[in-house]
Amino acid sequence: MEENTGIKIRIAGLSKQFGSKRVLSDVNLDIPAGKKSVLIGPAASGKTVLMKCVAGIYPPDAGKIEIDNETVTEAGSSAHMRLMQSVGVLFQQGGLFDSLSVWENVSFKLIYNFGITRTEAKRVAIEKLAMVNLPANTADLLPAQLSGGMQKRVGIARALAGDPSLLLLDEPTSGLDPITSSAINKLINHCIEGIGATVFSITSDMAAACTEYDHLFMLHDGAVVWDGPTGEIESSGNPYVLQLIHGSREGPIKMRLMARA
Repeated sequence: MEENTGIKIRIAGLSKQFGSKRVLSDVNLDIPAGKKSVLIGPAASGKTVLMKCVAGIYPPDAGKIEIDNETVTEAGSSAHMRLMQSVGVLFQQGGLFDSLSVWENVSFKLIYNFGITRTEAKRVAIEKLAMVNLPANTADLLPAQLSGGMQKRVGIARALAGDPSLLLLDEPTSGLDPITSSAINKLINHCIEGIGATVFSITSDMAAACTEYDHLFMLHDGAVVWDGPTGEIESSGNPYVLQLIHGSREGPIKMRLMARA
């Protein structure tokens, strides 16, 4: 197999549909290693579906995904489980287990995938909580006892457990106020500097997309319409990315209006 030098994730000819609806169409992306890359797009453009394909949650209907030159397979297979040990995931809605304590949420993968003892798992969980500025006494609380911002921090701590080489972040600041969003972005930057991970993120925060990331991809109607460094967006002349970044009504992206009942 040809080595993907400098490429952490290679997506080639990826298509995905549900029933008769095609969500992704011949997507090709090379996500650089050691960088922070972000995926943007209007609502229903296929962003989360693409992220779930990368995570192995959805198998593609066509094409392939490689992480570190190894093909991502369907969730549940032994190959997938082995590959995902080096991947940390932050879900858009948090994905915390309501019935588990904070430390059990953070160390879930460590216990069930790495097989470490609960005592060691709790120690690591408290260490990761400290990385996201949560005190040790947070460890024994339930997620329902935390604010939205604190739950997001727990999700980041869980993604960092196991010191992954790749972080997949689905809307890391979704639902947070601007001050908390800024704090979370700074926190993510601080944490990834400590472990040297590659980041592939989805965001609807256009200001963060342009300032917090090195490389930007844009999807529209399931296809890639922009792929380049964030520093080249303004001079690109690309009507899709410029319209979305600036929030303009004028351009090739048509507003999706909800029909009244």
